[in-house]
This record gives sequence, C-alpha cells and structure tokens, in this order.
Amino acid sequence: MNRLKCFIIIPSLLITFCLGCQKAGLAPLCETPSFFSDYAERKFKMGFSTWSFGPDESDRRETYHFISKHADVYSEQIDEYIPWRALEANAPLPEALQADWDFRFAQRPVGHDLLLSVSLLNMDRSDLLADRDGYLPAHEKLDDAKIVEVYEAYLRQLLDRFQPQYLVMAMEVNELYLHDPAKWEAYQNLSAKIRTNLKASYPAVLVSESVTLHNWFEAEVNDPAAYLADLSNYVNQLDFAAISFYPFFKGQKRARQFQKSFDFLHEQIDIPIAFVETTHLAEDLSVPSYEIDIPSSQCEQNEYLETLLLNAQVNEYLFIIWWSHRDYDRLWEIFPEEVKDIGKLWRDTGLIDENGDERIAYRTWELVRR
Repeated sequence: MNRLKCFIIIPSLLITFCLGCQKAGLAPLCETPSFFSDYAERKFKMGFSTWSFGPDESDRRETYHFISKHADVYSEQIDEYIPWRALEANAPLPEALQADWDFRFAQRPVGHDLLLSVSLLNMDRSDLLADRDGYLPAHEKLDDAKIVEVYEAYLRQLLDRFQPQYLVMAMEVNELYLHDPAKWEAYQNLSAKIRTNLKASYPAVLVSESVTLHNWFEAEVNDPAAYLADLSNYVNQLDFAAISFYPFFKGQKRARQFQKSFDFLHEQIDIPIAFVETTHLAEDLSVPSYEIDIPSSQCEQNEYLETLLLNAQVNEYLFIIWWSHRDYDRLWEIFPEEVKDIGKLWRDTGLIDENGDERIAYRTWELVRR
C-alpha cells in the first residue's frame, strides 16, 4: 500500500503515527518534501504579520528579525483603537501611538513589501472601532461626512508614515454585513468615497478591504444567494481580493475540505487574490466558555499549509500572510482575563511552537520560500 493510499484510508492512524514520529525525532509521513517539486519557481510572495510571540520589546524585535530572514512580504495590523478625539481636533496623535508607529517603522525589513491592514470596525465587526477610552464621534450612519473625513485623514497619516505597497483600509468587512446588515449600505458609501480619494493621491498603492472566507463560503444567512452576489460584486470592485481565512472556524481539517473553500473563492473572484491573514491550529483547542473543542495536530496544520501554497502557485496569488510565525503563549499569559478566551483561539498556530521548536509546517514553508 503506497503512502497516498495510507493517507486516505487510515487518517486517524496516520495522525497517531505522525505524532509518534515527532516525539522520536523522525520525519513523519505527513511531511511531503516533494509536494511543490513540479514548480521551478515560486509565483507569489510569502510573509507574516508582526504579531509578537512575547510581551517584551526584545520579543518584538526578534519577530521582525525572523520576518527579515524567512519572508519577502509582511503585514502591519493597526487595529487596537482609532484616535478619534485627536483626529477630530486636528491635534497631534497620542504619544504612545506615535511611538508605536515609530518602532514599527524602524524595524522595517529591508527589501520586503508591506501590507498595511487597518481596522475601521470593532472586535466583533458590528460597529466602528472606538478610541482608547471608548469614545466614538457622534454620527447617525457610518457614511456621515465627519466619519468619512476623519477616517480618511487617519489613513492618510498611516500611508505617509509607513509607505506600504498594499493597503487594507478596513478589515473583515463582510462580518458587518452578517452582524448588522442595516449598516452595510452606509459602509459601502463610506468605503467608496475614501477609496476614490486615496487612489487619486496614492496611485501606486493597491487598496482593498478584507473579507473572511470562512464566513463567505457556505455562510449561514437568511438569503445565501443575495449575500453571495452582494459580496462577490463588492469584492471584485477592489484592487485585489484581501482574504482572511481560519479554516478551523469552519470545522475544516483535511485537504479536500480546504480545497472546497479555495475552489469557491476562485469561482467568485476575477481580480488578483492575496491571503492577508491566515493560519491553522497545530494543537488541540479547547475554550469551554465558547463551547469550542477542536482537535488538531502538526500534520493537520501542515496539510493546510501545503494546500494553501499549491493554490497560491497555481492561481498566482499576490502573496500569503501567515498570521503568527510563533505560538504566543508568553504574550497570552499577560492578556486581561476578559480577552484571554478569545486570544486563545489563534495562540497555537505558529510555524514554531512556544518553546522555539520548529514544526513540520516550518520546514514546508522554508522548502517553498527558497
């Protein structure tokens, strides 16, 4: 029985054997060094976000150092808060925010493209992201003139400071459609106005807004056909399709399941594609407060990465961003209690584990990146 047949017929035994091989220091069956051998050169860029694995400045610096050695594109996510008060008053931005931007810019890896992703929406993507103290400008709708003016000014400051090649001007916007569809029309108006103005001023920057593939493919909505048509039409107006995808949120575990999502995406899109944030579990995930109990393994994570890389090659994606290069257990330990559960969802998805040990997917990444 050849390796492929074993993989299909006895997946549970394969995973058990895979984990046993990891402990013994042997190459497991789920590592397939030849999976990319049909391609003489890579057609897409590969990178990581700058999310740190630990709380110290040295950890942040080490993250940038890793990116400089193991990527050719990277992502800065600006999503903690929007300084609405300062922006409304046309005042200098808070010193802490400016210091953070200065640190990020100083660490910029030489020769790497930059994706700048900015969050307009709050954590559950149901409304605007607030200021650090919870403040939001008075507004009736998302496309109120003051909101458009102030948010555009904020994006211009970010573009001038970071000078990215790619901009995601709002993150995971289809979640707003799902959580509060009454706001979707106003959001589209806001986006169109800002996007048009930014494109006129920064013609070299490719501008998009990210959407979650796990809540686009087979979405649980009252009118799936309308949702699909609306979102597909909207995304195809952008410079590129900016995809956020966490397949374990969809219960996907095997290559054939991952591929169904990719096939769906390719059917909807006729513009260039970039995975602006994605990853997959390398360990079991249990969060009782969310009634989440998802088994996973290094083999499963590697299977997703191989599927992603092959799709990126065949369909000539612009780039892929693996969200966190290393498990962030040390950072997670200092999370406030109220966000520890949600923060745990992505904690164990790095190509390197919390102890600094390389996972199978790391070797797959390096094989293709070279």
